[in-house]
Amino acid sequence: MKASQGHKVIKAHAKHVACDVYRVTCDGLFITGTDTGVGKTIVTLALGTLLQEQGYDVGVMKPVQCAGNDAALLKKGLRLADSLAEINPYLAPEPLSPHIAFQRQNICIRVPKILEAYQRLQQRHDIVLVEGAGGLCVPLQGEYLVADLIREMDLDVVIVARLGLGTINHTLLTIEQARSRGLRVRGVIFNDLAGKPHGIPEKTNPQAIRRLGGVPVLGILPRLRSLKTADILKQCRGRLDPKTLLYSSSARRDANRLAEWDKKYIWHPFTQMKDWLNDEPLVIDEGQGCYLKDTRGRRYLDGVSSLWVNVHGHRKAEIDRTVKAQIDKLAHSTLLGLANTPSVELARKLVGIAPKGLEKVFYSDNGSTAVEVAIKMAYQYWQNTGRRKKTRIAHLANSYHGDTLGSVSVGGIDLFHHVYKKLIFKTVKVGFPDGYRETDFDGALDRMEALFGKSRGTIAALVVEPIVQGAAGMIVWPEGVLKRVARLCRKYDILLIADEVATGFGRTGKMFACGHEGVSPDFLCLAKGITGGYLPLAATLTTKRVFDGFVFDYKDQKTFFHGHTYTGNPLACAAALANLRVFEKERVLSRLQPKIKHLSRRLKMFYNLPHVGHVRQKGMMAGIELAADRETRRPYSWEDRIGVKVCRLARERGVILRPLGNVIVLMPPLAVSESELDELLDVTYGAIETVTAGSG
Repeated sequence: MKASQGHKVIKAHAKHVACDVYRVTCDGLFITGTDTGVGKTIVTLALGTLLQEQGYDVGVMKPVQCAGNDAALLKKGLRLADSLAEINPYLAPEPLSPHIAFQRQNICIRVPKILEAYQRLQQRHDIVLVEGAGGLCVPLQGEYLVADLIREMDLDVVIVARLGLGTINHTLLTIEQARSRGLRVRGVIFNDLAGKPHGIPEKTNPQAIRRLGGVPVLGILPRLRSLKTADILKQCRGRLDPKTLLYSSSARRDANRLAEWDKKYIWHPFTQMKDWLNDEPLVIDEGQGCYLKDTRGRRYLDGVSSLWVNVHGHRKAEIDRTVKAQIDKLAHSTLLGLANTPSVELARKLVGIAPKGLEKVFYSDNGSTAVEVAIKMAYQYWQNTGRRKKTRIAHLANSYHGDTLGSVSVGGIDLFHHVYKKLIFKTVKVGFPDGYRETDFDGALDRMEALFGKSRGTIAALVVEPIVQGAAGMIVWPEGVLKRVARLCRKYDILLIADEVATGFGRTGKMFACGHEGVSPDFLCLAKGITGGYLPLAATLTTKRVFDGFVFDYKDQKTFFHGHTYTGNPLACAAALANLRVFEKERVLSRLQPKIKHLSRRLKMFYNLPHVGHVRQKGMMAGIELAADRETRRPYSWEDRIGVKVCRLARERGVILRPLGNVIVLMPPLAVSESELDELLDVTYGAIETVTAGSG
């Protein structure tokens, strides 16, 4: 793409985002029922007519229809110009469940086709009412249910129920199913299909649903004698108030009060609280796919995977279901002297996908502790096996491995660590290039070998972030560097600790970064993406050699005396298992490769900006380093807060980013689409261009 063309695209996108991100009225609602025959189409028509009367441009959609003429009736009744093919992408002639009706027609329902049609309708109308087929648990194809479609469309649900006897059970079950599947229930509309004088059930059921279901009753629709617009308005005014449908629960919430409470009670990590207290907090309330939504209804693309943890998008159906099912069995049981099913199954699975030779799994709860476990194991291993002089831990000079004191000790970024220098233990700091201002990796490896030779017999372990050093500014190693580091560790009998907290679970294009060069470390530290971004969990994998160094008689007191209360938590382990199932089922790694290439092509355009000094990428991890002077590689000063300003402007344009000093980090969920990648890149480009204009 030419620079001028890219510039036009970015400007157009920024304009769109600026208009769209602050909309708090809902774009659509999904009308479902407690079962078939409750009158969803009539309710949809009545709601659309009432909304049109109040000046809203209303569209409708019937994604899947089995027999009947519901879509045509809605199109005609609301006088819509949209084509019937868009309103109803899939039509089968027989009145059967969709999974049977379309199978009999040899038709495969493609969800992307439905979503594309919905997006087109959404662009034309203020609000689109989407009517489902039957109820929430009706299968559309295979195991894919109507509820799954609602999740992908990210719509709130309005439930249509009968008014008479039996409705309490059906309606409460529908509400429960919706909630268990992560759907937002806007409320219930009762449809008086019988049109007979109301008895006790008809008079009391709405109050029962409101009380027992905990959802609003949005109205009671009378039996409609005529479907003419004037007659619908005459019969429904005062019985249904469409205004109650137009704002989501998050938009109605008292966002100002939540912001006040946040400032009053919360101390945020890695955040200068003086600045925070002077700004308006961004309070996130919901997530769907690669997007987040705040308490004011604003929508943002999650450009950093909620701090590098989200993998398959927010509210991934399979992980949601798995966690909810595990809650019904067991929330927590200690691993101290006991075992639990999910932790055993996950350990077996992790060993199966890890580099060869890693056979044992020790659980903790975050990346810092995963590294700390490895450090303590490495140190104690040599003590247990009689090599007592091997006590020193080596690490790279510009490394980051977490913020507990043990992991701080092996960190080399002064900004994060210098204040704690009197609390941490002494280490061996190994100089290493940053790939931008320093590029001599071969020389650094030669110096590393000289250091190892000089310190022969005293270094217990070397801790590295393989191939990509994340917090140091997305430093990417040239090919072969990791393999040579591993060879040096084997040559000098130094245990290699690979910290893949950031790089693990597909971020570099392979399941683990070590896989790019066939390296099998002595320790593999995992966290972040291990649960797909759902729950805190970490794992430290190691070899049988290391494990056997702790297998002694009880009297020898060579046990690994380390553990956490929530070690191997069943909920987190269940989420991790579901995360790995999604990797396999959806062939995530193979489907990721075209997106990696697309990202690589688009990143090149950033060099058109005069203050972009260096662009680094490995897989779906990218860093764009800004420079006050590109020719001399002079950085912006810390006081310029240039990265903060770029990310703030990107947020105003609907994208959440977080800088590492002068480096703008791009690390979206692996589930990101190419169009979402384009949105991320266009907004980032525009924000950098605007903030750096005239600087330096």
